[in-house]
Amino acid sequence: MKIQPLPQTDSIEELAHFWDTHDLTAFEDELEEVTEPVFERETALTIYLLPEEANRIKKLATSQGMPDTDLVHRWVREKLQAV
Repeated sequence: MKIQPLPQTDSIEELAHFWDTHDLTAFEDELEEVTEPVFERETALTIYLLPEEANRIKKLATSQGMPDTDLVHRWVREKLQAV
């Protein structure tokens, strides 16, 4: 039985389909240990707001059809690009 080669793609959908239809043990000889981080993790930052500030942000974000955290993130990116 011929084993299909490992896919060379960054597509999450293609990789998910491949591993849904293949067994990892069939590729043991091609696996290598990765000792450094593969994905850069996001850093969480806690900010403290007055209740009325948080409520205003929630209302504004809702009016723009997005979560409040996305709105604040957008503001931070805009401010950082301006400096």
